[in-house]
Amino acid sequence: MEMQQFYYDNKIVKKFLYATMLWGVVGMLVGLILAFMFLFPNMTDGISWLSFGRLRPLHTNAVIFAFVGNAIFAGVYYSSQRLLKARMFSDLLSNINFWGWQLIIVGAAITLPLGFSTSKEYAELEWPIDIAIALIWVAFGVNLIGTMLKRRQRHLYVAIWFYIATFVTVAVLHIFNSLELPVSAFKSYSVYAGVQDALVQWWYGHNAVAFFLTTPFLGLMYYFVPKAANRPVYSYRLSIIHFWSLIFIYIWAGPHHLLYTALPEWAQSLGTTFSVMLLMPSWGGMINGLLTLRGAWDKVRVDPVLKFMVVAITGYGMATFEGPMLSLKNVNAIAHFTDWIIAHVHVGALAWNGFLTFGMIYYLVPKLFKTKLHSVGLANLHFWIGTLGIIMYALPMYVAGFTQASMWKQFNPDGTLVYGNFLETVSEIIPMYWMRAIGGTLYLTGMLILVYNIVVTIAKGSKVEDELAEAAALQRVSKKRVAGEGWHTWLERKPIRLTIYATIAILIGGIIQIVPTIMVKSNVPTISSVEPYTPLELEGRDIYIREGCVGCHSQMVRPFRSEVERYGEYSKAGEFVYDHPFLWGSKRTGPDLHRLGGKYNDNWHFNHMYDPQSTSSGSIMPAYKWLIDNELDKSQTEAKMRAMVSLGVPYTDEDIANAQAQMTEQGTQIEKNLYSDPDFASAYEASKKNAGADFVEMKNREIVALIAYLQRLGTDIKVEQTEETTAQN
Repeated sequence: MEMQQFYYDNKIVKKFLYATMLWGVVGMLVGLILAFMFLFPNMTDGISWLSFGRLRPLHTNAVIFAFVGNAIFAGVYYSSQRLLKARMFSDLLSNINFWGWQLIIVGAAITLPLGFSTSKEYAELEWPIDIAIALIWVAFGVNLIGTMLKRRQRHLYVAIWFYIATFVTVAVLHIFNSLELPVSAFKSYSVYAGVQDALVQWWYGHNAVAFFLTTPFLGLMYYFVPKAANRPVYSYRLSIIHFWSLIFIYIWAGPHHLLYTALPEWAQSLGTTFSVMLLMPSWGGMINGLLTLRGAWDKVRVDPVLKFMVVAITGYGMATFEGPMLSLKNVNAIAHFTDWIIAHVHVGALAWNGFLTFGMIYYLVPKLFKTKLHSVGLANLHFWIGTLGIIMYALPMYVAGFTQASMWKQFNPDGTLVYGNFLETVSEIIPMYWMRAIGGTLYLTGMLILVYNIVVTIAKGSKVEDELAEAAALQRVSKKRVAGEGWHTWLERKPIRLTIYATIAILIGGIIQIVPTIMVKSNVPTISSVEPYTPLELEGRDIYIREGCVGCHSQMVRPFRSEVERYGEYSKAGEFVYDHPFLWGSKRTGPDLHRLGGKYNDNWHFNHMYDPQSTSSGSIMPAYKWLIDNELDKSQTEAKMRAMVSLGVPYTDEDIANAQAQMTEQGTQIEKNLYSDPDFASAYEASKKNAGADFVEMKNREIVALIAYLQRLGTDIKVEQTEETTAQN
């Protein structure tokens, strides 16, 4: 049999490992800053691009797509070449993948703090960057599949199956969730509205976790755990069941993020059903990973690589038990919108993704640089500091979540809320936020220890060269199943067919859930009194999106007695038909805002944005003083309205033609309302005199547009509002 010599491309692996460590430090540092903002809300006072609302999506994108994304590419490029016995299909595509991905990350790091955001969770980047992501992802997929086609190893190992499913599904999710209508270079509107947008977003949001944070890491687990332990995978048959059941079931589970909302009941029930079913394949994978280490536990005790991987797999098991549990309606009614969810996602992120990445880095770098790890002791120190960091982060957030849920729902014997002031719940959990910040500090410290250890290791090692390998050429065999060949064994030598079957498996759930909601309009009932936003309200809504208010406030009153008593009438699907995008939120650091309109006067809103603590003692909301100073940009209002018309919002030609006059009229009325406060009037007049010709009238400032939007919320249907103290916000 003829043996062929070739070289593995280690340079591309090295590049992605460097990027993983760099962006890991950046993403975790931003997260730590955000944790301290809960304790010192005005620590970046007056700096708009360092505000909480703008930094939060930067943190999630940096950790998910920069840190974890680069780790995925590093692991896939290293393992795929060795599993397929072939150099990557194209060095050019490999480098396009690397440099294109880094440019996307830099683009996100620039645009998100500047306020260019779609507001959609894990998909906040605007349309030009979305296009770039799609192109670079396709380059990655072509490179991966091309390598499979020129492989020298006949059968595709289980890790490769997971890589295929990752490529296909992330492409589908990203493209459909990112369908948006551009208004300008960095402004667009989702083509979906309200309930439809919510369903598509959480079909994407949940499965971004599934197919970006889970399936590729399962592939990495199936490669690196057996390699590090020098043991075969526990069960080949279990890996087959794990793979196909996981990718088929996972795609259905998105609606469990929208339980008790205005989403149709049938969609909620489907999400719950498949989420519960998801426990079985998820734990099948965990069991397969842990039992691979049978007989290697003595090695686990001394090898930091395996320590990290064991905790990673355990974290995966915990998170995938908790996910189905949280999808049960009675549990979700307690946990949703609370810090319990923050604890849940960080167990997955810090333990599963973080620790598996750390273990992979400690395994790879000595091999790539032909040396020993600089310090096993430092790696072990990193392990224990990181583990303690996870515990000190997660446990306080669980306590905070339980505390919030309990306090929000308690009633006095006379039927009134025990804790009618939302801020009472915030004050109660401040100690938990301190502990979270300490836990995050420990985790970041561990990351810095890793960086030092790896840098010194690389300095001691030899220059990275392409690695010489040898394998027999792939011999042609019958395309049909041969005698004694199992169906799946046959499929493993058919990469294109396996890709097609995986695509079909992931499309079924999405089609059944999404198509009826989007295509059948009667599934989203309309309300005749609901009208489009006025031009000024539309501009105010865009400011709300730009400032990331959705990161702390929901706009979805669920049909619970406690929520109706606290906020007002529960939300109806028909109220959101003109919302491009939807803004239901996923966390209540502050109270729900859907019935906010008319509760407070314009002066209250003005003062609340300028100095939240002046209206709400004890609030941890930061000040948004730049909104008072900034002139409202009205140059794109008509273009925005025309885009909305294209999306089905019934603005008339007359509405668009009169947009500027309507904004002036509504803004003037709000300005008059603000004048009712003597303090405002005197300060405003003084600023007029000082500014001279440069003075911008209040009716033309951003704060007025935001007030117009906030005063509109929830007022399209007539409901009885419960009284609340102004301190509630």
